[in-house]
Amino acid sequence: MIKSCLVEKADYIIRPMEDVDIPQVSEIDHQAFPAESLFRPYTSYKHEIHNSVAHYLVACTETTPPDTDSRKEPWLRRLLVRLPAMLFGAEHSNSYGTQMKRILGFVGLWIMLNEAHIIAIAVENNYRRLGIGEDLLIAIIELAAGLNADFITLEVRASNTMAQALYEKYSFRVVGRRSGYYSDNGEDAVLMSTDSITSDSFTAHCQQLKEAHRRKWKDS
Repeated sequence: MIKSCLVEKADYIIRPMEDVDIPQVSEIDHQAFPAESLFRPYTSYKHEIHNSVAHYLVACTETTPPDTDSRKEPWLRRLLVRLPAMLFGAEHSNSYGTQMKRILGFVGLWIMLNEAHIIAIAVENNYRRLGIGEDLLIAIIELAAGLNADFITLEVRASNTMAQALYEKYSFRVVGRRSGYYSDNGEDAVLMSTDSITSDSFTAHCQQLKEAHRRKWKDS
């Protein structure tokens, strides 16, 4: 699945995740989910993307990232970012050079029988609020349909009302709650699910949203 998109003069595509993407995906994971990612080792991504039930997509561009001062980041985050290169060699370094392939965001999906389960969806801090997260959601819904899933489920923190609003926009509805699901602070997880993603009504609704999203962000 390759989609060309436009984000503030930077072209990016959405494509399947590759081994070379792991360092940057791991960094975005630590940015977006600092509590959970402490228990998700760097090496697990390599296993995941070669797992037949797991499917990962990335939004990828070739551009120089915005200027950032890494010294202002917490020491633990700086350590986690550098740990892959320290353990596995320079080829896993996250040092950003000009015109390198920059991963802006990622989304992961598991397929189990007729159910697709979104594992995570996250966008790099400097590229949030540019429509990339929604573009990744559209892409993973299309991928799930292409893999013959009938419905899609996910968990989201109870406090993450912004993410819940995006999912509700795409016809996810609350179907349950898991008390104390997140171990870092005991926060509840809200369980959400679509109805059949193969239904005419769901397909038509998503197509309308997809076209509106592309118009908004001047996709070409």
